[in-house]
Amino acid sequence: MRSSKPARAFRSGGAALALSLGLVLAGCAGIPTNRSMYSEHQPVVEKVNYTLDLTTGGSGLAYGEQSRLAGWFDAMGLKYGDKVYIDDPNGNGAAQSAIGAVASRYGILVSDGAPQTAGYVTPGTARVVIVRSKASVPGCPDWSVKTDFNPNNGLSSNYGCATNSNLAAMVANPEDLLRGADSTGTTVSMSSNKAIDAYRAASPTGNGNTVSKVGSKSN
Repeated sequence: MRSSKPARAFRSGGAALALSLGLVLAGCAGIPTNRSMYSEHQPVVEKVNYTLDLTTGGSGLAYGEQSRLAGWFDAMGLKYGDKVYIDDPNGNGAAQSAIGAVASRYGILVSDGAPQTAGYVTPGTARVVIVRSKASVPGCPDWSVKTDFNPNNGLSSNYGCATNSNLAAMVANPEDLLRGADSTGTTVSMSSNKAIDAYRAASPTGNGNTVSKVGSKSN
């Protein structure tokens, strides 16, 4: 009588082999392929337009419109990096000057060339446009491809997510990520040296930390 134990052993061994091959093939599907030092997830800069229509008049803005504009700037949290434009089909110079005066209180200068916005600017009104840029890193975190099985010495799919996300969150002007900051020729080192030079040139207190007279007092 022939025993069936070897057959069962063969079937068990075949199942284990098939399982191990399946795991290898599954691992091959997630092999990192990025062998550069650049992250696949880079910051993306998006622009959003916010508008406010103000009533104008012969002498500039209508009564109360400057206060309404200042309140809108406060509500929007107007800050460095924002761009302010004026869309005024009538070309009311007095109204534009009044709007620019309010924007200057926030350290913002009115830019030329207002972007196209939805809707029609009716006569007798001027549209103020705030263009705000926002930076983010889509798709992060990304653990879809790990480095557990990494014969190509590639990067994890999550590589750079933390650094680029922090950079996008901390940059004061997101547009600097696109074209860099405009330089005026004055470096940070040159600016800091002004304070150092002023400190060195100042007259020392306490008579230069020297003793002007030495003596003793006795009863």
